Order: sequence, then structure tokens, then C-alpha cells
Amino acid sequence: MSNKWVSKQQRALEILIRLKRLYPDAGCTLNYDTPVQLLVATILSAQCTDERVNMVTPELFRRFPDAGAIANADIEVLENLVRSTGFYRNKAKNIRGACRMIANEFGGEVPKQMEKLLKLPGVARKTANVVLANAYGINQGVTVDTHVKRLTQRLGLTEYTDPIRIERDLIRMLPQEDWENWSIRLIYHGRAICQARKPNCQDCELRDLCPTSGNEE
Repeated sequence: MSNKWVSKQQRALEILIRLKRLYPDAGCTLNYDTPVQLLVATILSAQCTDERVNMVTPELFRRFPDAGAIANADIEVLENLVRSTGFYRNKAKNIRGACRMIANEFGGEVPKQMEKLLKLPGVARKTANVVLANAYGINQGVTVDTHVKRLTQRLGLTEYTDPIRIERDLIRMLPQEDWENWSIRLIYHGRAICQARKPNCQDCELRDLCPTSGNEE
């Protein structure tokens, strides 16, 4: 293992320590009661804020509380309920398709295995990682959303832009029990300090560990 990689890994571990201190109570910001509801909410969160999803899901889950109910829902009703999350036709199709597969092939329960989750419509590794970690306490990978991707690159921890390759780098750097801790807290930091258009480097407690600190426009 190269000295460059060891240095990068040590920096990642120090960043993790600071993130835990900065955001001790950080948790999943999507509202849900069951694994199915978390799966649906995570699918809806694609290219949409969690805040907006949390405005939509109370009525959605009141009318369709489980996989069986969503599987049998009228597609136009679903579309209208999730319209404000964007890309609503595709999202409605995916959540109904995923719930049909859950109801018909998995006994109404969201599977706990990555390979089975990835068979569900609308589910890629990001969604599967969120569900496994937050619904079942299984850290099988690192969730790489837009915040995690952007901050991991800014912090100089990866040279890649592809989420799968970024995830592979992070898996090598971080302890497995902290994979979801990393993602959730980095998301909080991305929202609070290291925003996309104007990162607040002056007030960032990671600035001495960040090679791009002060360089972002």
C-alpha cells in the first residue's frame, strides 16, 4: 500500500472523527415507519430534497401503507401523490413495480440482501445502501449521493466521478461499522457548510484537512 494511500486513509479517519463530533445526533432525514416506506421514500428522493419527500409521503403512506397496497394502487393516483417530487411518472411506475415484486416474490417484506434489492425497479446501490443500513442495521456499502460525491472529491479522497468507484475507495478507507455514519454526517456537512455553489470554507472545521479549502468559487 502506497504512502499516498495511507495518508489519504488517515485523513479520512480524522474527518470521520470530526464529523461525528460536529453532528452527533445525525440520522436519516427521511420519515418512515417500515422498511417498505423507507424504500419508497428513498426512491422518491432521487433529484429531490428529503424535505419535499417528507411533505409528500404522509398522505401517500396514509392511503397506501404497505407493499401490497402500493402494488395494487392506480398508477394515476400514485402519480398525482408524488408529482411534486419531480420525474413523477417514472417514480410512480418504479415504486409500484418495486412493491409488486416485494409482494409477489419476497412475501411483502423488503429483502435484506443487496443482490435482491438491486432487482427491484428504481433501486440502485445508493437506495439499497440506505435501506439496508437504516432499516436493518446492515452496512454493506457506502451511500454515495450528490453531497457525498461532491465532498469526497473536494476533500481529495477520490479521483473518480463515478459513484461506484467512489464507493469502492471509501470502503477501503473507512471501518465497516462507520460506512453509513460517514455518508449521513457528510450529507449534513454538505447542507450546512460545504454547499455546492458557495462552500463556507472560513467556518469549516475540516478546512485544514481539505486540499481545496478556499479554492472554490
